[in-house]
Amino acid sequence: MTGFARAEGTAADLTWVWELKSVNGRTLDVRCRLPPGLDRLEPVVRAGIGKPLKRGNVSVNLAIQRASGQAPLAINRAALDRVLALQSELSGLVDSAPPRLEALLAVPGVVERGSGDGLADPGLDRELVEGFSRALAQLVGARLEEGARLVVVLNGQLAEIERLMTAAGALVQQKPEAMRERLASQLAQLLEAKPPVSEERLAQELALLAVKGDVREELDRLGSHLAQARELLAAGGAVGRRLDFLCQEFNREANTLCSKSTEVGLTRLGLDLKTVIDQLREQVQNLE
Repeated sequence: MTGFARAEGTAADLTWVWELKSVNGRTLDVRCRLPPGLDRLEPVVRAGIGKPLKRGNVSVNLAIQRASGQAPLAINRAALDRVLALQSELSGLVDSAPPRLEALLAVPGVVERGSGDGLADPGLDRELVEGFSRALAQLVGARLEEGARLVVVLNGQLAEIERLMTAAGALVQQKPEAMRERLASQLAQLLEAKPPVSEERLAQELALLAVKGDVREELDRLGSHLAQARELLAAGGAVGRRLDFLCQEFNREANTLCSKSTEVGLTRLGLDLKTVIDQLREQVQNLE
């Protein structure tokens, strides 16, 4: 399910902005982009998102800006000492001039934001977590609104499945008479065959044809799946995965109905069923 949320605020001379974006996904995948020094908040973010959300690709971005400009730069002494020690070690192996200052400063980790950037303040953590909670509530609300709209679409598709099932059931009611006439014609041809077919063999073939062409069991199971799908939608909550599984069962019964059909009209209804079921499944995969 899709959604967007934004929360912002200030703390001392810092301005912060949370942005949360969600797009469709079969499982929950959370991606965080937090400023250096605030990585400690990532477990809180992931745990917070994992409680209300079960599906979707969620991107979390936190931007921090200092009102008075950039935080002061500082030298990471430990990193600088490691670089100098390595240079001293290599100087005995290769001929090289002493490292230039700009080269040392360009080594990743040697220069970093000073400890006075204010990001280590526990009070800031509390404000940021509170802001994240507000943004998450907005995101959940946006997804709920989309879910309510999807339910209307899904109920419409379930109604179409029911209509096609009813039409297929009506055809099945007329089918025995049509099958009887067709079998009578085929039986007359078989009795005239040389050599003639035995009555026992004819009875076996007729029984197999009757069983193979009976799709009432598939229609009954489709009706059961339809009732269960409606119950899940009415119950609400995170039902996307269960509905996804039901769509697989819908499709299985529609496939069997088509394979057992001996009537053009019933085959067409089966194909129409498969089309609506595919559309239903596409929408269900967007559901929480």
